[in-house]
Amino acid sequence: GVLKAVTKKNGQVVLTREIKTAGKPAKIELLADRSKITADAKDLSFVTVRILDEEGNLVPNADNLVQFKLEGAGTIAGVDNGFQASLEPFKADYRKAYRGLCLAIIQAKDKAGKLKLTATAEGLKEASVVITVK
Repeated sequence: GVLKAVTKKNGQVVLTREIKTAGKPAKIELLADRSKITADAKDLSFVTVRILDEEGNLVPNADNLVQFKLEGAGTIAGVDNGFQASLEPFKADYRKAYRGLCLAIIQAKDKAGKLKLTATAEGLKEASVVITVK
């Protein structure tokens, strides 16, 4: 929805702000910091997972459990969500979102090719991102 915040001074409107509030979680967005990494068995790409509503707004209270599947010559080096007190493992193929966000760290193997990371969560439209290993 949209909240309207109106600031008045001496009865005159001096500022009108529209604040968009996020709807319910609808889909996943994946953003890789690097779409090309080196086939040296060390190079990394950090993939940010964002839980969005139908209109593409980040849902700040989303805590959906996100499952990761990686195809190709690479591994999921770790997962995180920025929540310090989380007891979930760092080495895993899943992570609960925290404040609508989580992270998958993708590591190249020593072969060139394409890596495809797919993120799914119950009730949400899945997303994929392709990372090229050279």
